[in-house]
Amino acid sequence: MTTVTVLSGPERRRRWTSAEKLRIVEESLAPGASVVEVARRHDVHRNLVTAWRRQARTGVLACGSDPMQRQDGEVRFAAVSIAPDRQPLTAPSGSCGAIEIEFAAGARMRITGAVDAATLSAVVAALTDGRPR
Repeated sequence: MTTVTVLSGPERRRRWTSAEKLRIVEESLAPGASVVEVARRHDVHRNLVTAWRRQARTGVLACGSDPMQRQDGEVRFAAVSIAPDRQPLTAPSGSCGAIEIEFAAGARMRITGAVDAATLSAVVAALTDGRPR
């Protein structure tokens, strides 16, 4: 048995508030939730729920003010954190270290003593044919 929703009046489409859309999106994002099942439960097509999820991800669908009222030139700031300066990894002057790298292709590289990072990066790139691994 199926149910039919009859909309009366001049407008034949249902209107969803941002809060209702966000509630449905949150329900569809729950662990183990299925977009199809959530859409059926709310009598909405699954493509509409997927579109609302995309809008929520990009910030178009947001709680509070309607996105259409937002100013085009509005400035937004992203959260930024400054990481502490990293000290270069160098071996103590009196020690002699060694590192050996064996690549999947069979090439082997052995480094003893102090080597600067730029030279090491160039050697690794040459041994891997420039392909990132």
